[in-house]
Amino acid sequence: MKRTGGRWKVAGVFAAANVASLALIAGLAGTRPAAAQNAGTIKIGVVMPITGREAKPGQYQKEGIELAIKQINDRGGLSIKGKKMPIQEVFYDDASDQAKSAGLAERAMSSDNVTAILGGYSTALGEAESVMADRYQTPWITTGAGATSIFSHGYKYAFGSLSPVALIGTTTMEFLGSLADAGNLKKGLKIALVVENTDHGVDYVNGVQGWIAKHSGYFTVVFNEKFELGGTDFSALLLKVKLAKADIFLSDAHLQDYITMHRQYLQSGMHHQIVSYGARGPEADARKALGDGVNYILAGIWWSDKLPYPQVKQFIEDYKAFTGHPPDSWYAAPAYDGMRILAQAIEKAGSTDKKAIRDALAKAELKGSVLPGGKLDFGPNGQCAYPFVIVQNQPGNKVEIVFPKDAATGKPIAPNP
Repeated sequence: MKRTGGRWKVAGVFAAANVASLALIAGLAGTRPAAAQNAGTIKIGVVMPITGREAKPGQYQKEGIELAIKQINDRGGLSIKGKKMPIQEVFYDDASDQAKSAGLAERAMSSDNVTAILGGYSTALGEAESVMADRYQTPWITTGAGATSIFSHGYKYAFGSLSPVALIGTTTMEFLGSLADAGNLKKGLKIALVVENTDHGVDYVNGVQGWIAKHSGYFTVVFNEKFELGGTDFSALLLKVKLAKADIFLSDAHLQDYITMHRQYLQSGMHHQIVSYGARGPEADARKALGDGVNYILAGIWWSDKLPYPQVKQFIEDYKAFTGHPPDSWYAAPAYDGMRILAQAIEKAGSTDKKAIRDALAKAELKGSVLPGGKLDFGPNGQCAYPFVIVQNQPGNKVEIVFPKDAATGKPIAPNP
């Protein structure tokens, strides 16, 4: 989708690659030494959490990367000066640990001498890994961290395939504003904000409050408080929310915190006209844990399986064939395209020279992207800026795109029944 004159327009057509089966994986899902690079291969590091609190999203991102590697290798590899060179993956599990993530990224860049790295699922892990990119002058793409802090240091070798988190807040408020304009919500409603105590949470709040500041009379924030990641008891915080007597409840939370907090929200008996947990909402684990309790939750996400592009349909089919399950929420798609744009940059550079690849990434444009807008490229700071979609969980285990209007697959249900 492309923003045009305040509207969003569907764009992008992709001739999907044929899929067969071959992924060269070095190392194990732990921290065992990586295998030596095979002659004639291009070694790519992947540092992801497949154990610990971020295990599920990390696994999905790993699968997205490995699907792209499989497709590339099935075509013989990357073309470097007329020679086909397959990709050899060097994988490390950072176990959702920030210090371990940084150490493994450093190890991959130094001891393993990988050509480039993909990794950094979550803001905390991404921030830890990002400092290594310029230190070792090795291209690094985070496929799962969108905090602007990562891209505010002037790093030259750090890139990100997630649009800024602040845009989740902005897009969510743009959607709520459209509901007020349509008469679904009254203007002047009060908002309670509850966000994780990270740069991710800061960005989300900035997006929400930035929109409100520019649109007087629509909404008012009456409560704004942070919580620590990995909490098990949010009852005291939720009591404060209840006492604030807000009309709308907006949170920014990672998957486990979303499930825990919303379970306790339901137990509290609270009811708001709108409920959102930022970029979390449609995950299968949430539906499994809370059943119909997740109905009507809104989420601003980087990708949806309802995007009306032929390349998205192909990606879903290929992903199912590769993993045995459909993509869960948005996690696999930006990882898949992160690997694809890296591959394009390596071919454009015509070598495994890291500076040449970095320069090619800075200018790269992946057409036929599966992400909203159908195109992926990086801004001057290394971060991309494609639009978000707002989805809503609806009865019958449905998840519909409800914003923007010209990409919607269903009508929003608002206010919540």
